[in-house]
Amino acid sequence: MAAAFLVNTIVPHLKARASEPVRQAMLAAAADHLYLTGYMAMDEREDGLAQRYYMKALDLAHRAGDHLTYCTTLRGMSVQAVDLGHTRQAVRLAESASSASPQAGPRMLAFLAGQQAHAAAQDSDRLAALAHLKTAEIAMERAESRAKALGSYNPSALSYHVGQVRFELGDITGSIESLELADRLREPTHRRTRVRYNAMLAERQWQAGRMEEAVATWGKVLDDYPHVQSGRCDDRVRTLISIVAPRTTNPLARDLHDRAKTLLQR
Repeated sequence: MAAAFLVNTIVPHLKARASEPVRQAMLAAAADHLYLTGYMAMDEREDGLAQRYYMKALDLAHRAGDHLTYCTTLRGMSVQAVDLGHTRQAVRLAESASSASPQAGPRMLAFLAGQQAHAAAQDSDRLAALAHLKTAEIAMERAESRAKALGSYNPSALSYHVGQVRFELGDITGSIESLELADRLREPTHRRTRVRYNAMLAERQWQAGRMEEAVATWGKVLDDYPHVQSGRCDDRVRTLISIVAPRTTNPLARDLHDRAKTLLQR
């Protein structure tokens, strides 16, 4: 639907005659739509397609002089690179996003610095990761003293990044604490995010030998899972099944395993 809207509605408007301010605004709107479509493609594991949408979003944002969408897209590409394990590219893209937005407000600064911290931690650059995390935390404190923007980078997202940095630097216990805090701070409507990040939390609880906690967290994941449509969420449920399968002699693990298989086949 997003692609059809792009072809049938946005492209004809971009070809229409208009004053320069109107044309710049149309380019910016098109760039934002391309970024969102790329994000949806990434969420469905169509990573090559997502990259093509992202590259076109960068092109239109540059032509429109839309620094917000330009930086957001670069950051989105860094998130994708981290997810795919392309560490050096993730670091480079996160740094580029930050450099392209020298006058960002505090919430945008936290949004960019949090991703810089995650990418640096995956690259085993402890000093850079902690420095970026400190920048994000200070910026978030400033942002939270102002009016909040719905759906923008928030304390829950920052706690998630703290958890990711801790995990990449070898602190599993600290990572679990940060992800638990992120879940407590998260808006209840953010089901897709809850599925992905609580599944990640459960995996780390299981890794730390906290089986009952992990099973309980995975139970919350499966409560939310039927209400989302996401390839990345599907992957998390498959991972749940593969992790728990060897322990199905335990009744709790067996019930969780069977429930996950049933939901995945829906």
